[in-house]
Amino acid sequence: MEEFKYVGLDVHKETIAVSVADDQGGEVRYLGEIPNTPEAVVKLARQLKKGGSTLSFCYEAGPCGYELHRQLKGLGHDCQVVAPSLIPTKPGDRVKTDRRDSLNLARLHRAKELTSVWVPDEPQEALRDLTRGREDMKRMQRQARQRLLAFLLRQRKTYSGKKRWTQAFDRWLETLKFDQSIQQIVFQEYIDLVHAMDKRVAAFDQQIEVASTHSVFAPMITGYMALRGVDRLTATTVVAEIGDLRRFSSAPQLMAYLGLVPSEHSSGPSKVRGSITKTGNGHVRRVLVEAAWTYRHPARKSATLQRRAERSPQAVQDVAWVAQKRLCGRYQLLQDRNKLKVQVCTAIARELTGFLWAIGQAMPSPAPATL
Repeated sequence: MEEFKYVGLDVHKETIAVSVADDQGGEVRYLGEIPNTPEAVVKLARQLKKGGSTLSFCYEAGPCGYELHRQLKGLGHDCQVVAPSLIPTKPGDRVKTDRRDSLNLARLHRAKELTSVWVPDEPQEALRDLTRGREDMKRMQRQARQRLLAFLLRQRKTYSGKKRWTQAFDRWLETLKFDQSIQQIVFQEYIDLVHAMDKRVAAFDQQIEVASTHSVFAPMITGYMALRGVDRLTATTVVAEIGDLRRFSSAPQLMAYLGLVPSEHSSGPSKVRGSITKTGNGHVRRVLVEAAWTYRHPARKSATLQRRAERSPQAVQDVAWVAQKRLCGRYQLLQDRNKLKVQVCTAIARELTGFLWAIGQAMPSPAPATL
């Protein structure tokens, strides 16, 4: 009879703690630590494979990424990357060590109590790094602008125009002078930093334009862009973070994955629902909530939106128009009920997720690709 071994790995930057559980039951064995190198992993797999055993590895998703998963898969072994937040824990257990973590992973893996996360392939992970890099640069740009405005506020330099970060605002900045030469230098350094971050964000936008056009997910991105409020950046973020939406069996499952469903604490006849769960992928949730703000205006096909929609199949265009009519009316209805705008946009984002799922079902499956 073929022996089956469940291997729990507690992965760190330099070491991996290893524990093994046999499928026949019995005590879980701790094998010790090995270096976190490809050679050590190959040696470990070879030793555990002796006797013709079938191996199934698991480790927690974390900063070490998916290279270990890809290596083990390449060696022909099963490997699961599990969600750390969904690992069962005992309330009174206050001791946490690498040894105990690996033992617990092996034990729960044998009991089928772990929840796996979706692992992207290398091209999709590269696209995800690109969108997340742009998000980081946008955050740094916002911080640089805030520091400049805070400096001007301390010097009582107030802009009287309607909107900042425009050409008129830049011309106003060029007219500012300070009594102290040191302050003039500080002011110029702040401006140079803002301009540098503007160029960084623009470079990322240009690269996302090129990468999304040549990606195997280009048809999906084009289809999602038929929806109002979903531009290229939003569509690329959805694809890079989630991949093929057909891996979700239903739209509510996708909504729950993005944390856009209300939390609930019900017992017996009492049903209490609270705010959204905010679980899952926060990057996609953020861009969808931002896209939901566009539905505060009446439904209409603008020239820009129509040109974007015409690049997608007619079935996708029909779904996008139904979505716009539904969500614009829904926004107005919720607003008439005196709901907070942030709550209205969250509700619209949840329904927008359902239409994204519907478009994803109508699109062809992307073919595997390599960088």
